[in-house]
Amino acid sequence: MLRTIDLRGRSLTAAELLAVVPRAQAARADALAAAAQLVRDVAERGEQALREQAERFDAVAGHAIRVPAEHLDEAVERLDPRVRAALDEAIARVRRASAAQVPAPAVTAFGDGARVTQRWQPVARAGVYVPGGKAVYPSSVVMNVVPAQVAGVGAVALASPPQAAFDGRVHPDILAAARLLGVDEVYAMGGAGAVAAFAYGVHSIGLDPVDVVTGPGNNFVAAAKRAVAGVVGVDAEAGATEILVVADATADAVLVAVDLISQAEHDEQASAVLVTDDADLADRVRAEVQARVDRTRNGARARTALEGVQSAIVLVDDLEAATAFSNAYAPEHLELHLADPRPERFTSAGAVFVGPYAPVSLGDYLAGSNHVLPTGGQARYAAGLSAATFLRPQQVITYDRAALAEVADHIVALADDEALPAHGEAVKARFAR
Repeated sequence: MLRTIDLRGRSLTAAELLAVVPRAQAARADALAAAAQLVRDVAERGEQALREQAERFDAVAGHAIRVPAEHLDEAVERLDPRVRAALDEAIARVRRASAAQVPAPAVTAFGDGARVTQRWQPVARAGVYVPGGKAVYPSSVVMNVVPAQVAGVGAVALASPPQAAFDGRVHPDILAAARLLGVDEVYAMGGAGAVAAFAYGVHSIGLDPVDVVTGPGNNFVAAAKRAVAGVVGVDAEAGATEILVVADATADAVLVAVDLISQAEHDEQASAVLVTDDADLADRVRAEVQARVDRTRNGARARTALEGVQSAIVLVDDLEAATAFSNAYAPEHLELHLADPRPERFTSAGAVFVGPYAPVSLGDYLAGSNHVLPTGGQARYAAGLSAATFLRPQQVITYDRAALAEVADHIVALADDEALPAHGEAVKARFAR
């Protein structure tokens, strides 16, 4: 249960740190190969491939892939009032936080008659994926749809796996969340096949290709996004979940343990890592995890994740070493259980949770932040899902004759230097008449 990686007494370079971070590399490699084949199959055979994949992975056959409107209406009518109240609050908070992510247009003026306007254009159509295998995620409907709506996306389509337990329908809580947000284009399709269907479209079920595909999922969903990148835009690859806790001697071992378990219950491939300079805390956390994991509903799944190569307790000499390790790991979720947390030092993480009263569970549901975040180290260069995911920066250049004349000689000089004289001639022609 939670192997130990002891880095004390070692001074590691950035490359060496990357080499020792715990990752389930083999699982990701296998998923990439399998997902690529599933994507190709849907691209080539459309609906038939989707139905075969539903039967193979979801034990569902003969279902309506395009969800009828009445299924959405029924789901809202039957939604638990407590769940609806929670979803309404989550929608309000995520909508408010997402609005702050929309950049304002900006104009740069280079004197009279010369300006460049920076504007942000929403994509016309987005496809959002909501997982539904080992758990149900109406919260992910909120996290995907609300930022797209705030960005001004004209059409949002949603996909989630068909459920054998619901006669091939999408889970009713997911359908209810979609209806609450006004999404009426919903498809019962899952995994890599759903990502492919969004990217290439499936004419027989009325699904047109989208411009951007977003959403969390397992390693197969993340790998499918990589397979369709270039055909459509994708958010960061949000695969099997990760939590990294950086803690010192002041941390509460119980809180650290329950937070590690909370993310391990998602999936057998989930990663749960503690980094600490206090060996006594490490021992107490390991004991708490061992005592608690089997008592939770998804204990077997969590135990598998915690015993996997992707999970560990990492011992370091000091907070500086812990910070360096965290930045190399670049976790999806980073929790800081420190006397002096200084979150500004932790530069690479999908989201940072500071202090004992900001668990990842808060961000999963009601913080107002988004829970669709990069995994697998991508937080070193990629961001979590936001309104900006659905926006394209676009520059509008406006120059009058006098403004062009001011830089004409410079344009000609650079064009001649690059052996592209027609570029310069295109400018000179404007002043020849």
